[in-house]
Amino acid sequence: MVDSQPYHHVNLRQTLLDAAVAVVGEVGPRAFTLREVARRAGVSHNAPYRHFDSKDQLLLAVASEGFDRLTRTMEEYLAPGQSAAERLSLCGCGYVKFALNWPQHLLIMFDLPASSKSECEKPAIGENAFRVLLDCVIAAQHSGDLPARDPMPLAWTAWSLVHGIAKLSISGNLPLDPAATIEFTRNSTQQLLNGLKPRV
Repeated sequence: MVDSQPYHHVNLRQTLLDAAVAVVGEVGPRAFTLREVARRAGVSHNAPYRHFDSKDQLLLAVASEGFDRLTRTMEEYLAPGQSAAERLSLCGCGYVKFALNWPQHLLIMFDLPASSKSECEKPAIGENAFRVLLDCVIAAQHSGDLPARDPMPLAWTAWSLVHGIAKLSISGNLPLDPAATIEFTRNSTQQLLNGLKPRV
């Protein structure tokens, strides 16, 4: 029986995070239980409590892991950009690439139950990821590719565009393969930049 297995496990915390992602992929973030996560991880049903006081804390940990991965993916994607405009476009491609690679993480990150969010000691859990996008927007303003005004609405606009593409793609509602999805994202962000570019 699973319940008779000992608590100790090689990197139990990560094993639980991975199991939570798998369970959420099947039942969603609102229906999963710690008991099912423990069963999937192959440990005692009490073992998760060695790292997490509740399923909300576990969901929050998965979301935090997701935002860290999102930040790294966007940074890696934008790095080769030769201009501020290109880096902003590539940043958006990195966002969608993250979603394609870790769709369950994206679901957990943005569909957390209210009870999970209330347990967050750091309300700005996704601040680092958003900061990458915002910095790209500000750089594009400095280069003249975006208008010189409050950068936040511009960042929200860019974020809404790529998040919409990401959600459509991982839900199977965008009839494109992964490579075509990234190319579509690049073209879409470029069109957005063209539309917002100040007219001389």
